[in-house]
Amino acid sequence: MFKNFIMSKKLLAPLICLVMVFSLAAGAAIEIIPSKVMAAQSAGASNSAMTAKVPKYIFMFIGDGMAAVQVNSAQIYGGTNKHNQMALDEMNFQEFEAVGYQTTQDATSFAPDSASTATSLSSGFKTWSGTIGLRPVGVKSGNKPENVDSAKTPKTIAERLKDEKGMKIGIITTVTINHATPAAYYAHVASRNDYYDIALQMADTDFDYFGGGTINQPTGKNKDQKDAYEIMKEKGYTIVRTKEEILALDKKSEKVYAVTPVVQDSGAMPYAIDNKEGDLTLADFVKKGIDVLDNKKGFFMMAESGKIDWAGHANDAKANIEDLLDFEEAIQVAIDFAKKHPDDTLIIVTGDHETGGMTIGQATTNYDTAFHILESQKMSYVAFDELINNMKKANPAMTFADVMPVITENFGLVNNTTGDISRSGEPSYMTLELSDREAAKLETAFAETMSDKPTNNEETDLLYGGYNPLSITLTHILNNKAGIGWTSYWHTGVPVPVYATGVNAHLFNGAYENTEVYHKLAKITNLN
Repeated sequence: MFKNFIMSKKLLAPLICLVMVFSLAAGAAIEIIPSKVMAAQSAGASNSAMTAKVPKYIFMFIGDGMAAVQVNSAQIYGGTNKHNQMALDEMNFQEFEAVGYQTTQDATSFAPDSASTATSLSSGFKTWSGTIGLRPVGVKSGNKPENVDSAKTPKTIAERLKDEKGMKIGIITTVTINHATPAAYYAHVASRNDYYDIALQMADTDFDYFGGGTINQPTGKNKDQKDAYEIMKEKGYTIVRTKEEILALDKKSEKVYAVTPVVQDSGAMPYAIDNKEGDLTLADFVKKGIDVLDNKKGFFMMAESGKIDWAGHANDAKANIEDLLDFEEAIQVAIDFAKKHPDDTLIIVTGDHETGGMTIGQATTNYDTAFHILESQKMSYVAFDELINNMKKANPAMTFADVMPVITENFGLVNNTTGDISRSGEPSYMTLELSDREAAKLETAFAETMSDKPTNNEETDLLYGGYNPLSITLTHILNNKAGIGWTSYWHTGVPVPVYATGVNAHLFNGAYENTEVYHKLAKITNLN
């Protein structure tokens, strides 16, 4: 009928067509635009609903000095390096549903330190390198703090969750407990080097669980102050130091500080590569933290793998990777916990900055990598330092030929010009022949190590970075053979990844300043 009407009214047809076109367009506008708005409103409502859910259990894992390259190096080390079969080992936290990255510059530098970056993560503002938990007010020449707003000392996310939500709080680290990163969650000092003041503030926190490394300078810089451990006890903390005491901790333990029974490297826990069978690991301290902290109001736990950073400073790739793998095991403890509490748990994994300028790819290896070479290294640079120092004490006239078999055994490097490793049968470790250039560098470094008056100039500073010349040269040679390079003995300014899973993890997607990690947590936990 409509067809016949159009055909019989030919003069009206164009007009009717125009009307229909405009009507359809208008209808489309009427239908489509509101649909987009409704979809956006629906998504917003959904996000609001998701954000409204407050996690009861929050794990904040910080790999100090850990950026994407450190993670990728661990993947390559555990992966496959055969042509046509190249494959990465997947880290557990890389399976998290949210992945973002944060930029790390502070108020004074694009290559910041742990004090300022951890303050950004814990408190949501930029401050000077070296300053913990205090807002900058003014700047003098040289970018040094002029003063701090002590009258309005900001609270960290941990302090706020304790005071405003009644959550229990745990702080764990593989380095000293009053080091910059853990301190940023409970202390407010103009200088990260004020270790004794930080320890006193630690005692005053009323936090429920501290675990891992020892207190640095427990009786002050001059060793003339009241012992911070005794002050902790006076404030109601139980100090446990043996493996048996630590493993016995539970929810009845109340306020506790679990101190590593095995100490290495200025009061820290040992590097994972140096751990003996049965030694406590970061994962053990996280497990005990859960046992102590679990309660009806929930908890916030910050766990730091601090020696990823220390190994980066020393350009020791094997120690760096092994500590990152140990870090992954600690994260798995939280993942296993979250499986039991899927609707109440949030896990965040990130770093505070990158350390060492680590690269995958090195000038002498062209486009190749051979990370399996790192398997030759059996101990960290710290453990090797101790070994060489003991040998030096026992034999002050020790020669390069004397020490070369020890190098071969612990790093797999062979110097045929010295006629070393005359052994019966095959060695139980991989051996790598030194080039003439590498052997010369190593012999020069050995001479510097043995010298009563080592060379002190710009060149040796750049070569050795203040570390034992022999140890640092060994790690450089081995790393370079594997295809790993380093640009610094300090921090760099590259962005750092953020991984999150659980309640409101979606908020950690995207790219943002490191201060946003705090603000996202404040939003998620409904802190004003």
